[in-house]
Amino acid sequence: MTDAALAEVTAELAALEDPKARAVNERHGDDHGVNLGKLRAVAKRLKTRPELARELWTTGDSAARLLAVLICRPRAFGADELDAMLREARTPKVHDWLVTYVVRKSPHAEALRVAWLADPDPVVASAGWALTTDRVARQPDGLDLAGLLDVVEAEMRDAPDRLQWAMNHCLAQIGIEHAEFRDRAIAIGERLAVLKDYPTPPGCTSPYAPMWIAEMVRRQHDSGV
Repeated sequence: MTDAALAEVTAELAALEDPKARAVNERHGDDHGVNLGKLRAVAKRLKTRPELARELWTTGDSAARLLAVLICRPRAFGADELDAMLREARTPKVHDWLVTYVVRKSPHAEALRVAWLADPDPVVASAGWALTTDRVARQPDGLDLAGLLDVVEAEMRDAPDRLQWAMNHCLAQIGIEHAEFRDRAIAIGERLAVLKDYPTPPGCTSPYAPMWIAEMVRRQHDSGV
């Protein structure tokens, strides 16, 4: 049954392939051409299908893996499985969705966060920073925020792109969520100037940490948070 379902779904994904979408995605390091809205619609129809999700993941196809992330059962994976999956997920969108939709909901999330933060592979380490950023916002108790700022200050400027982006997000989140560290977070951002000149479309918030922090804090004040 699973083999037939796998063939049917992979054929559906192949039919959704759009060369224009692929060209746009490839500029961001991704290697698929399926519109993500259409892919989510497929996932909504399939609902949770853990066995099919595993089969889709093993194909190695990025669109199939994105769908697998949406229809899997996050708690069904062991820590070793998730670690292996992350190391296989080299394209940015598969990596990001795996961390956001699967690892973050796993009972192994905290253990993996700690292990990945210290990993010598910068792409793996970026997942550790993404999970840390999530904790900064949602569950900061027990985190050494000052220590995280120390690491960002020492290492972010020379970090590879994906790791630098993740560390910068954590820096901004600390400044946004924790007023006692806000001045220091802004000062670190100003001194390192990471992403200061990043092209930002009109109406979007700059990823440059000092501007990002200022804008989000302004919104919190405006909304009475």
